[in-house]
Amino acid sequence: MEFPANLREIIRDDARARAAYSEGAGIYRIVPAAVCTPRNVAELSQLLRWAFESGTALIFRGAGSAMGGGNVGSGVVVDLAALAPRVLAIDPVGRTARTSANVTLAELNDAASASGLRLPPDPSSANWATVGGMVSTNAAGPRTLRYGSIRPWVRALEVVTTSGDHGWIRRRAEAVPGEPGMSDAALLELEARLTSEIHPFASLISASFPRTRKNSSGYALDAFVESGDLVDLLIGSEGTLAAIITVDWRLDPIPAEHAALRISLRSLDDLGDAVPALARLGPSAIELLDRTFLELVRTSSRSVELPAWPTDTQAMLLVEFEGENTGSVRGLVGDAVRAVEPWAAEVETALTADEERRLWALRHAASPILVGLPETRRSMQVIEDGCVPLSRLAEYIGFIRRAADTRGLSVVIFGHAGDGNVHVNLLPELARVDWQTQVAGLMDEVMAEVIRLGGTVTGEHGDGRLRAGLLEAQYGAEVVTLFRKVKTAFDPNGILNPGVLLDPDAPAIARLKTGTGAAPIPGDIARALRDIERTGGYARVRMEVADEVAG
Repeated sequence: MEFPANLREIIRDDARARAAYSEGAGIYRIVPAAVCTPRNVAELSQLLRWAFESGTALIFRGAGSAMGGGNVGSGVVVDLAALAPRVLAIDPVGRTARTSANVTLAELNDAASASGLRLPPDPSSANWATVGGMVSTNAAGPRTLRYGSIRPWVRALEVVTTSGDHGWIRRRAEAVPGEPGMSDAALLELEARLTSEIHPFASLISASFPRTRKNSSGYALDAFVESGDLVDLLIGSEGTLAAIITVDWRLDPIPAEHAALRISLRSLDDLGDAVPALARLGPSAIELLDRTFLELVRTSSRSVELPAWPTDTQAMLLVEFEGENTGSVRGLVGDAVRAVEPWAAEVETALTADEERRLWALRHAASPILVGLPETRRSMQVIEDGCVPLSRLAEYIGFIRRAADTRGLSVVIFGHAGDGNVHVNLLPELARVDWQTQVAGLMDEVMAEVIRLGGTVTGEHGDGRLRAGLLEAQYGAEVVTLFRKVKTAFDPNGILNPGVLLDPDAPAIARLKTGTGAAPIPGDIARALRDIERTGGYARVRMEVADEVAG
């Protein structure tokens, strides 16, 4: 591949650099053609103009921690980690923040906490996930139950388009005198065009989108129809429409008090009664630990002392309440104990910080076990993000268990019960000849069941490459046609993250990072990437991996 002279300083196409960016979180290994590390917006704009003119595919990347495969590809990977200026500014009076896209959620909340503020959505990857990546997937987490996903907390976005131009897109409701609005005329024209093309199909969109508490699948036509804000199409677009460089946020006060409960259920069917009963009390989180999760923790060696629980537990709920005073929070805990009494085999309350840490230790116990599995039995995130209506949650989990058992696959199930969002780790035996066929078959079965139950195949992680082929089954051909109109309006040459979100023909279980078919890369780089996966070391700059390991 030939690169223009003005970009050669920031592009590398040597084998080690390409290998270092061939993986992210998730299942894929795809060696890119090159890696670009723009140092400022001017260089990023030059890159986009060249890519547009030459038809070169670009894959934008933050920490690389997204699971759906939207952070890897065969074109030029664009690492935005070093993009300057790096911005992190808090306005405590207005309860807002402005951050560059390469700031992490942990950095944002650390800075905001000094003013008693936070960004409430809390994905488990907060320590390394960049806010640009979170916007790109409409990320969520346990507290989505009370605070929603990232979407309602975004006031405005500064983006660079495929033309190489950049400008601000601000919500109408968030317009502030003296602050930038949509300064780029082309973006104003684009908004008007898409409004005319999308809004006439409001009834179709309303009928086609799932009635779930979370949804990060496809472009958010439903939110765009409701708000009229172009921002809503960019949130969750996974780098397929524009490069996000700066985000303006709303922030929320940090609650003064919190408490938690651990509830054991003897029947999976009781989820359908217990979860809605708890949700009516306004908790900030209701987390699910399925029997498969509990069995993994119980039978694995561990250094953390964990509580005992009834051996016949089929599902466990961890519930968090937040509030402004101790009395109200403890009152809610008491209400919750009484609410689940008809179904609970055991209830443990946590009213102090130490008790809460001990209670939540169980939720965090599985991750070290899963990443520490031997190379012959890898944990794989393949059906990890289905979300169904709460009334169908038990039915969905039961289906996953039965379908996995039929195919001889071990699964570990957990998730955000209050949202009906279920995460599943598959644990295939890689020595088994047909493991890839069985994994692909299980994915097909489970995703079809999600749709049958009125759910969404993607609750909070983004479609990526993994679920790009499912959108027509999820929404129907007419809505997918509207998705393509959005894509074409922003990216007429199709250069931004091709194969992500819209790719009906690409097989999901292919180009994996594990197994005999994995693309060859230098052994030391493969080991370094595996170490990042095992330790959650996604903050590590991959270009440094390429150079440091070489030394």
